Amino acid sequence: MGKHDRKSKTSFRFCLKVYRIQIVSLSRIYSGFFMVNFNGNLVSNSEAKISITNRGYKYGDALFETIRVVSGKALFLEDHYFRLMASMRIMRMDIPMNYTMEFFDEEIIKTVEANNFDGNFARVRLNVDRGDGGKYMPNKNAKINFSVVAETLDSPFYLSHTFQDYIVDLYKDFYVAPGLLSSLKSNNKAIQIVGSVYAEENGWKNCLVLNTNKSIIEALNGNLFLVIGNSIKTPPLEDGCLKGVMRKQILSLLQNNPNYNIEEVSISPFELQKADELFITNTIVGIQSIGQYRKKKYNNTVAEDILKSLNVKLRLG
Repeated sequence: MGKHDRKSKTSFRFCLKVYRIQIVSLSRIYSGFFMVNFNGNLVSNSEAKISITNRGYKYGDALFETIRVVSGKALFLEDHYFRLMASMRIMRMDIPMNYTMEFFDEEIIKTVEANNFDGNFARVRLNVDRGDGGKYMPNKNAKINFSVVAETLDSPFYLSHTFQDYIVDLYKDFYVAPGLLSSLKSNNKAIQIVGSVYAEENGWKNCLVLNTNKSIIEALNGNLFLVIGNSIKTPPLEDGCLKGVMRKQILSLLQNNPNYNIEEVSISPFELQKADELFITNTIVGIQSIGQYRKKKYNNTVAEDILKSLNVKLRLG
């Protein structure tokens, strides 16, 4: 066999392998089949089951992180990990000795690779619960569980999203009491759930959440930033907003940008009418500009500028 023939055969085998992976990925998507990591064991989603006495299921006694994975790398993993560990301490959960950042990194990537996502771009949910048993008082012998679930994403980088029809309003049926518990990413998401239903019933894309002092603290699915001229404001953690990982990244970018003045201050609903821009941030979407609040319409010039800086930072590693 000639050298050219061997190269052609190798190239054909490689293309066939890629083609098979893509076919497997598509068949899994359309069949609803995917692999789940439960305490380090990979099982199909049909085999992944929790006990009826699981505390995350019964009481919301669980925490989670939503992580973006790109080309085999979990983005901002250190921030996610330290937030999870701090949250477990606040919840007085025992932290197993093997729950290191390197351990979770391996488990996350293992789960993504097991699902053969094209390009390995994935949205991952890392969930930690206090195990089974007990009433409000946990069973002292309960074992801490973790699970990792992944789903595919369209792009490795953060994209610019349509915003003109992204209409929001205030959610005033319930308020958040500021405190350590309100800043946790726990499985207690009643306001986010009821608020999302309320938004859909009214034809809005999202709602802005208020605390008991009637200050705006965040959107239902991310932190909020308000732009007036070259001044950018975001609610402080003390007001009760989530300690967002993307929020931290945006603040870091803005603090090094001489074109903008960044402030962590309380935001009144009245300020929404004066703003030039409003945008929402989270680690999956990146930046979502708001197009309209009631009769007030916004642009997205500053948000687009920040988005470019964010993607440059990711490319440079």
